[in-house]
Amino acid sequence: MEKIALFAFNGDPMCFIHVLLNALDFSSKDYEIKLVIEGSATKLIAELDKSDHPLHTLYDKVKKEVLLVGACKACSQKMGTLEAARAQGLHILEDMSGHPSIESFIEQGYRIITF
Repeated sequence: MEKIALFAFNGDPMCFIHVLLNALDFSSKDYEIKLVIEGSATKLIAELDKSDHPLHTLYDKVKKEVLLVGACKACSQKMGTLEAARAQGLHILEDMSGHPSIESFIEQGYRIITF
């Protein structure tokens, strides 16, 4: 099974929808997927959890399918969404000076795609 880690850096919802759609698409085709929310995308964490947000259904599906592995601690703290990430039960990733290490995913055999 091919392993892909999707790193969402861009906080524009029009970009983030593609991260969610690709995570679900790859997963449906038997890829092992890990989605990491990084950079300015962490500002979306609280908003996407609201049921009236246009991307909520996709976001919720990605979380229920356990494709979302976590959020960057430093960036979510900077964007004011660290507590929202914790409240949603997201893993807080901080193994590289407060940020997720892309190298650790490569070491585990994941191909990296960034958005």
